[in-house]
Amino acid sequence: MATLDALLPRQVQARVREEAGTWLVTGAAGFIGSNLVEALLGLGQRVVGLDNFATGYQRNLDEVERLVGAEAWSRFRFIRADIRELADCQDACAGVRHVLHQAALGSVPRSIENPLATHAANATGFLNMLVAARDAGVGSFTYAASSSTYGDEPSLPKVEDVIGRPLSPYAATKLFDELYAEVFARCYGFRAIGLRYFNVFGRRQDPQGAYAAVIPQWIATMIRDGEVHINGDGETTRDFCHVANAVQANLLAAMAAEEHRDRVYNIAVSQRTSLNRLFEALVAQLAAEGVRYGKPPAYRDFRAGDVRHSLADISRAASRLGYAPTHTLPEGLREAMPWYLQFIAQQAACHAG
Repeated sequence: MATLDALLPRQVQARVREEAGTWLVTGAAGFIGSNLVEALLGLGQRVVGLDNFATGYQRNLDEVERLVGAEAWSRFRFIRADIRELADCQDACAGVRHVLHQAALGSVPRSIENPLATHAANATGFLNMLVAARDAGVGSFTYAASSSTYGDEPSLPKVEDVIGRPLSPYAATKLFDELYAEVFARCYGFRAIGLRYFNVFGRRQDPQGAYAAVIPQWIATMIRDGEVHINGDGETTRDFCHVANAVQANLLAAMAAEEHRDRVYNIAVSQRTSLNRLFEALVAQLAAEGVRYGKPPAYRDFRAGDVRHSLADISRAASRLGYAPTHTLPEGLREAMPWYLQFIAQQAACHAG
């Protein structure tokens, strides 16, 4: 398996290699965070990682260590800490040039079930990180925003300056983050960049648990020959974005010119796929890997808080950050599927043992 940095455009790789200073990745043991750590270490950077393992895993960091090798890993320092604690954020930000803030409690259903926990991590934790980064004088602050911010706004494609009302506590916290980032620019001159992710998927995205994202959850179910459940009629659409695209956007945002800061950017592919079409694509990609799945999907009620259709306009990120997605949904599935097959086989062997 190629390291994540090898999946990035060559010009992005070259720019990052020339950067001086230390990078902080919060949520470093999570899905996107661990891919950022992998890419940065592969490109010769020094990295501090912060995580409390609420949704991240030590196995993700162990895998990164194996992939990047001993020399690169020696440039990584891990802090087990919690962004809900200001002192932890201050410790992590000390001496850092770039902050890539990924730590959060994801999942719309989780936020509906436990809005207090979602607010504490996504809103209070975010504010702590802003304060700590501002006080430490970091050079750039890039944070994970969300397409859920568009809420009930029906127009397609989604453009950054037109949003609706949030449909879940999770969406409300992500909107809160954007508002606070604007206020910090206005009051303190601290100009952050928010990246509105659209349905990111790829290696190290957890296929287990009640709040697993649709792609890893369905892949795991298909490999185990279980029944795939589709919420609604299957014509709900999403703009699926491979993790290499999200990593590219973070690195470009961190190095962006000052005039392109204090903004949010859509990070996606600008291609819309229905859940029914996604089901077919996963079956086809598994077949290409030698895994046959023949069961039809089972349809059930729409899920509360879900947006019906999603498609991003990525022209702002393209023109101002230089963002150019390298992986469409089929290309992303081809890259990610071997990892899922290996991971699920390892999990099965552990349980059997």
